[in-house]
Amino acid sequence: MSVNEGAMRGLPEEVRQTLRPYLAEVKKLFGASLEAVILYGSGVGADFLPGTSNINLLILLARQEVDLLQRYSKVHPRWQKENIVVPLFLTADELRGSAGLFPLEFLEIKDRHELLFGRDPFPELDLDLSDLHVQCVQEIQGNLLRLRQRFVEGGGTVEAAAILLPLSLTALLPCFRGLCRTSGHSFRGSSEALLKELEPRLGVDPAVFLEVLNVKRGLISPGQREFPRLLARYLDALETVVKKTNSLERQA
Repeated sequence: MSVNEGAMRGLPEEVRQTLRPYLAEVKKLFGASLEAVILYGSGVGADFLPGTSNINLLILLARQEVDLLQRYSKVHPRWQKENIVVPLFLTADELRGSAGLFPLEFLEIKDRHELLFGRDPFPELDLDLSDLHVQCVQEIQGNLLRLRQRFVEGGGTVEAAAILLPLSLTALLPCFRGLCRTSGHSFRGSSEALLKELEPRLGVDPAVFLEVLNVKRGLISPGQREFPRLLARYLDALETVVKKTNSLERQA
């Protein structure tokens, strides 16, 4: 099997330049045990930030053995410098067996991925989405609680707020896409367009989330005085999202 050139052509230039030698090395490394390499997350398209965004991959193997992981561990430091995070290593049976346990995570991959090599298992993957709304609500509330905790752990500093706000928003975006799916809308647009859906779907003003998105993208840089205010507004908005989603859960 060869690299899926059609998928490669649609990727950001920086991602293509990184993945071509990476795929060649991974194919050589795993040999016949390699069944598929799948790109997901921001590297797929519009939300990719050159030099900043991670490249997320799922590697499907015919077998899970320690020697295969040891082989990969020896080459990973090189690719980590290129923003490739440690892939998800799964067999086809593990993928099918875990799909029901992590519907939000696998829905994200199923809706937004590119097959780089091998056979794509996702068109045939059945996801039980009956508990998707509950998982989204839990993840959003957990995000709020963790943000408060980590801000305190970070000493309540401006630097802590500057690090935590983009991380929090990154973790929220899959939840917001999941909520769109539970209302019958499969959303594949940009993060900016997704956040603008908060108002018609939840009655939540997306302004502060959009502001943090621009911080994440490096388009704005609030000053020392403004970051604590931004955090306070973000926490208020996130608390509103939690209340709204909890209300929708009770109505369901």
